Amino acid sequence: MVKTYTNLYEQICSLANLIAAWKKARRGKTKKPYVKKFEEDIAYNLKIVHDQLKNKSYTPKSLVTFVLRDPKTRTISKSAFRDRIVHHALVRIIQPLFDETFMFDSCANRIGKGSLFALQRFNTFTRKVTYNLKKEAFCLKADIKQILSR
Repeated sequence: MVKTYTNLYEQICSLANLIAAWKKARRGKTKKPYVKKFEEDIAYNLKIVHDQLKNKSYTPKSLVTFVLRDPKTRTISKSAFRDRIVHHALVRIIQPLFDETFMFDSCANRIGKGSLFALQRFNTFTRKVTYNLKKEAFCLKADIKQILSR
């Protein structure tokens, strides 16, 4: 049976949810100029985002793209801080609904399932296939850029 959820948009747009999302988005970034600027008039800025979401007139700003070389070259696209607040507001509401349907070993962007959890699960499976490290096992680490280009 498929579950149906109601009033999700109202929950996402709620001022209480936006405040909690702002607190999460700013974590570890309080000294960044873009966070300081947004927080110069935090009540006004959050109210604008709240009103735009409520009126369905919100549009994300353009991404800022830059190149990082650490250790390999990667192109990074960064959202505006207000857009990250909206992202956190969305995730705060829908993540619990989807999380229960994910397989146990899925670790990407899940609470309590970070790098340490992934390494522990890898160790568990390694011990299983090697009969407690008595046989040799191999692991393929790969970065798949394009699976189908046709």
